[in-house]
Amino acid sequence: MNMNVSFGGLELKNPVMTASGTFGFGLEFAPYGDLEKLGGLVAKGISLKPREGNPMPRIAETPCGMLNAIGIQNPGVESFVRQALPALKSKDVAVVANLYACDAEEFGELAAVLAGEEGVAALEVNVSCPNVKEGGIAFGQDPAQIGKVTEAVKKRAGDKHVMVKLSPNVTDIVVCARAAAEGGADSLSLINTLSGMAVDIHCRKPRIANVIAGLSGPAIKPVALRCVHQVVQAVDIPVVGIGGIASAEDALEFILVGAHAVQIGTANFLRPDFAFGLAEEMEKLLKKVGASSLEQFRGSLELPL
Repeated sequence: MNMNVSFGGLELKNPVMTASGTFGFGLEFAPYGDLEKLGGLVAKGISLKPREGNPMPRIAETPCGMLNAIGIQNPGVESFVRQALPALKSKDVAVVANLYACDAEEFGELAAVLAGEEGVAALEVNVSCPNVKEGGIAFGQDPAQIGKVTEAVKKRAGDKHVMVKLSPNVTDIVVCARAAAEGGADSLSLINTLSGMAVDIHCRKPRIANVIAGLSGPAIKPVALRCVHQVVQAVDIPVVGIGGIASAEDALEFILVGAHAVQIGTANFLRPDFAFGLAEEMEKLLKKVGASSLEQFRGSLELPL
């Protein structure tokens, strides 16, 4: 069965991608499997300048998931281009750079740096970060800001595919999706983490130094699936599903509601080799459920009248 996926000029050999922040720059996971078995590799978030990230502790296990408040720790875009990207270029896998910035202009600058890099197939725009010029509110909670950031990146991204990653921490994710689409996004990825927290009753302190953190893992899959379903119905650009995928069945649920591809996140911490064999497992399962092709299965959910 042909598992190739193509959308908005982005070519993937299969619909399995890794989620930013869960797979390093990809090279760290090379001992656990062949990177070329992935459809796409989304690198950890990068910013114009290096970032130290948040104070420890910044990861906590929760029932059916985990909380994290890493704070986009990264060496900066120049280091990424100089050190990680050359090694990734030799791999037959689509590399997606995840962008982090604190205002629209900075997002544009970051896109411009990567626009001419041959080894970058696409740019994923993280709109869950705070806009320092607008009082710290997250871009992703304001449709107008989502549109502005998308336009800034698209304007300076050259011929790179621009994917906007949406936050579920909003009243209506459809409004946000439409804003990104109108801003020129080639595709959308969703969802990012849900806001959450955990506390320790013995020492009476938060389990995360940042107090509030991002919840991911199987616990958020129903929310992610609902968001993907709603957005697919509302916009005409492709959608990549993210959230709690821990099996081939999970992944195909997102394809069934209309996603073109999926990203694997928290499962990479539990099983570092998980993503490498997922496309093959999805293909087997597609045959088992009687699907003639990935394309035929996509969006074939039968809704009640």
